[in-house]
Amino acid sequence: MIENYDSVDVFISVDVGKSEHNAVALDRTGKRLYDKALPNDEVQLRAVIRKLKLRGQVLLVVDQPETVGALPVAVAVAYTEGILVGYLPGLAMRRIADLHPGEAKTDARDAAIIAEAARTLPHALRPLRLEDEQLAELSMLCGFDDDIVGQMTATSNRIRGLLMQVHPALERVLGPHLDHPAVLDLLQKYPTPTAMKAAGLTRLGTRLLKLAPRIGCRLAEEIFQALSEQTVVVGGTNATRAVLPRLAEQLATLRRQRAEIAVEVEELVDAHPLEPILTSMPGVGVRTAARLITEVSGKDFATAGHLASYAGLAPVTRRSGSSIRGEHPSRRGNKALKRALFLSAFAALSDPVSRTYYDRKIAQGKRHNQALIALARRRCDVLYAMLRDGTIYQAQSPTTP
Repeated sequence: MIENYDSVDVFISVDVGKSEHNAVALDRTGKRLYDKALPNDEVQLRAVIRKLKLRGQVLLVVDQPETVGALPVAVAVAYTEGILVGYLPGLAMRRIADLHPGEAKTDARDAAIIAEAARTLPHALRPLRLEDEQLAELSMLCGFDDDIVGQMTATSNRIRGLLMQVHPALERVLGPHLDHPAVLDLLQKYPTPTAMKAAGLTRLGTRLLKLAPRIGCRLAEEIFQALSEQTVVVGGTNATRAVLPRLAEQLATLRRQRAEIAVEVEELVDAHPLEPILTSMPGVGVRTAARLITEVSGKDFATAGHLASYAGLAPVTRRSGSSIRGEHPSRRGNKALKRALFLSAFAALSDPVSRTYYDRKIAQGKRHNQALIALARRRCDVLYAMLRDGTIYQAQSPTTP
């Protein structure tokens, strides 16, 4: 709910776009005050807001508060005479659109729907606060880190796919170790099975030992054992000489970039006041703490249940007569936060308290993922209490029910 909503005189909706937005402004009675395309330009945004501000208190509502919608939000928040800002979540927008006549999907129609929702459905709106510079930087770095992880996964899968195509036995040895710089270095130097055989066991072992002193010799022996298991040459094998070194170099570069980003993320997390609270919890490292800060900081949750619902960890009850009864995992919520809490729960299995709770859920017949979700939900309650009270994590006895 938007604070001071009852004082609003003008409702401006902005259906954001890359080059221009569609804006609609309504007064309390529903009279249309503005309805046209609005360039994504600070000067023109300010001019429209200034003109409509003459009619009283203004509420600006967007459907995307970040990326292409960031400038309208920033202009409204920076306005000296005070502009209320909110956003209409995408799911709410789609459901409200179904209530309006017509099947067309246009920016102008969407802007009109957002304006009408802002005027008549205040409970559907969410308040927006402009992030401070530290939080904005951390959010951008976390987003970039997610992009790098996606590229790393795609590149790694491409390498494994090529190895599986030309030499399955070699893929079984090298595939699980593509996160090791020694293996990527080896693929850049000897990209084909023929090149590896020609180099010999000793030379391969020596090269691997430079970056992998603990597993270099063993890995070299496993590689040569795999090479001996296939005598035929699959079509296209020679082409890997041109492809694999580039893919290996690309993956190595991505890993270096992610390590560099991790240093910057750690510096921002260390400087944030929530850092000692979040990292005191088992299973919460720098990256998880960064994600928790970007997704939770600045948001108000009335209860632990509200936080769990926001994260998509609260079970959804489904009942219809006597045939459909039960609770199911939610498919909604903040997916980034849900993933962070889920992975954090998995990392916390070495903690005696978390492990005891997980084992109890497994004994009750739950599968691995179900038990982890239950653990993440329990830890979400603890996290809420820590953030509410500003206290660090306090371990309980593993026998506590």
